[in-house]
Amino acid sequence: MTTVEPTADAAGSLDTLLTEAALGTGRMLRPDLSTLKFLGALAGKPGPTLGRVSALAGELTRIARGTSSVAPAKRDRRFADPAWTENPVLRRIVAAYLAAGRTAEELVADADLGWRDRERTSFLVANLVEAAAPSNNPLLSPVAWKAAIDSGGLSVLKGFRNLATDLASAPRVPTMVAPDAYRVGVDLAVTPGDVVLRTEVFELIRYAPQTETVSAIPLLIVPPMINKFYAMDLAPGRSLVEYLVGEGIQVFMVSWRNPDARHADWGFDAYGQSVIDAIDATGAERVHLLGTCSGGIVSALVAAHLAGSDRLASFTLLVTMLDQERAGTAGAFADPALAQAAIAVSRAKGYLDGKALAEIFAWLRPGDLIWNYWVNNYLAGRTPPAFDILFWNADTTRMSAALHRDFVTAALDNALTRPGATTMLGTPVDLGAVTVDSYVVAGSADHICPWRNCRSSTRLLGGTSRFVLSSGGHIAALINPPAGAKSSYQVDDGPAVQGSWWPDYAAWLKQRGGEQVAPPTVASLGAAPGRYVLET
Repeated sequence: MTTVEPTADAAGSLDTLLTEAALGTGRMLRPDLSTLKFLGALAGKPGPTLGRVSALAGELTRIARGTSSVAPAKRDRRFADPAWTENPVLRRIVAAYLAAGRTAEELVADADLGWRDRERTSFLVANLVEAAAPSNNPLLSPVAWKAAIDSGGLSVLKGFRNLATDLASAPRVPTMVAPDAYRVGVDLAVTPGDVVLRTEVFELIRYAPQTETVSAIPLLIVPPMINKFYAMDLAPGRSLVEYLVGEGIQVFMVSWRNPDARHADWGFDAYGQSVIDAIDATGAERVHLLGTCSGGIVSALVAAHLAGSDRLASFTLLVTMLDQERAGTAGAFADPALAQAAIAVSRAKGYLDGKALAEIFAWLRPGDLIWNYWVNNYLAGRTPPAFDILFWNADTTRMSAALHRDFVTAALDNALTRPGATTMLGTPVDLGAVTVDSYVVAGSADHICPWRNCRSSTRLLGGTSRFVLSSGGHIAALINPPAGAKSSYQVDDGPAVQGSWWPDYAAWLKQRGGEQVAPPTVASLGAAPGRYVLET
């Protein structure tokens, strides 16, 4: 795999996430040059700045007098306890906090910074505002006081114990789900199937057909390399694999091995060859290829390598950014020099620890993934509720040093957007040469892969693309079972549709799936979910 030299202007978000994971989250949470530009911009416009401060002072006066209308939104769960609105002191504290936070956001907007500086400053200000919430303060929190009274003080001891446990090892963020809440192969990843191929890099699972006939062309799913495969096979009733198999589609799934220092040299080419080996092992002349997140990037490189070979019947990308330009908050922190330092760190160790990346992801959504659990785990001394998506998210894997290097350098240069800027197995990559039909899914609230960047894939690929914007975040947008679905999705620029996008996708696959055939027989190396998913 080769890439041209990275440039700062094209730097995107994937390189930043992988860089910060190697070097630590501290830089994103500290004031920097963007902060100085922000303060300088405010000083250069003293009139508007003093106007904001004066307006805040007036609002604080009304709050003190009890005549202010500032109040938390009904959906703001931080202040759901009735004491926040019924107690006159707490009510004023909350109103003052909300007014000050709103003023801070308005000052950032007033500064009229460039995109990169605005994103960096907004991230820092948002984190400071989230941290300062009265709900996080143990002396003010009604949740903390009630738990302490109800438990006779035991909740305080449990909270300290939970805090000490979380600080003892990475990722040093509040535990979001108990490590024993689920068991892989018992509660999750239980769709019946067989391991049909095992290599040094991956296992290939073929799921047992559930219908008398199946589409002749199978679907091969390539999951991310930084997490286990079973996001696509969660609990029964919440499994995309289970649903597609029930619709008469043959499904194969790659289960990546958890690499260690021995596998430091596994890069784009090693993983790309593994995808090709998996395609061959399906026994089909053509396959539908589906890639998710980082697995989608490698799948795109493979699709370009196979362009013109007629091996692919279609190509699907789930929450995958091929175009890294201006990719949200993370993209604003891109720095080529630090990226090279991060590559050196993982090269020395042989891998990037997935727990460090999980910490970065958490700080991108501090309200939901940090402070929510701060209150639950530490102030109330409770065990977090079981949630399958968060259990999967915590079940991280390592990333080999070479793959870390290849992802970072490709993202820094935004190489996939320019024909020939990178290669796969010696083939110059041109995504425009991928002319099979494609199905591209993004999450409307995705904080890791912004949906606009995901949609750019439809312009890079050469075939006819169907773009689906699903409600929800990075993974919640994908875990979208039709039964009881409260979500919605939008196809291309059409109107929003209530429900799940899964039936739309199954119909799309079957239209391109060839004739109906009897389920092929396979030689089994063992039952799904296999060995590699259980390795730590």
